[in-house]
Amino acid sequence: MIKKILIGLVVVVGVFAAYVAKKPSHYSVTRSTVISAPASVVFPHVNDLSKWEAWSPWAKKDPQAKTTLEGPKAGVGAISRWAGNKDVGEGSMTITESKSNELIRIRLDFLKPMKSTSDVEFTFKAQDKKNTSVTWTMSGESNFIGKAMCTFMGDMDKMVGGDFEAGLAGIKSIAEAQVAPKTKKKK
Repeated sequence: MIKKILIGLVVVVGVFAAYVAKKPSHYSVTRSTVISAPASVVFPHVNDLSKWEAWSPWAKKDPQAKTTLEGPKAGVGAISRWAGNKDVGEGSMTITESKSNELIRIRLDFLKPMKSTSDVEFTFKAQDKKNTSVTWTMSGESNFIGKAMCTFMGDMDKMVGGDFEAGLAGIKSIAEAQVAPKTKKKK
């Protein structure tokens, strides 16, 4: 009887391993929004890593997370390192490319909950003089353990897509408030 249970267990583990191995290794998550502000107003909120705390969904998930900034204040070489609770993990991001009001590329390195590296890209495209389309994309490769975790937790799009939407909504709110006409108080 024990022998049959062990054989059954080995078969189940083998089938699961084969299933996980066949899952795609590459992942990509993309979200976009249109912000009623010119790219020159929107761009600095992403390019300056010290401004992320105002709109980042992860800052809200763990307000006690420890964050340090290194290198230049903004643009290529700017680095943010963080260590937080289970919702934000631990890692760093480094701006690797910055084209004013057009493009920002970031290398995202996680140390916890598990080591991984992703490529992040923000694109800013003027719709007209008053509106900017902002697209946030993260892509990378999952190893066997990452693919196995996604089997139980959902794919990367389900895990972080909502966070991207919340982050873009945060940037939108801040940038649109910057360009909103100021109403004068009556005396």
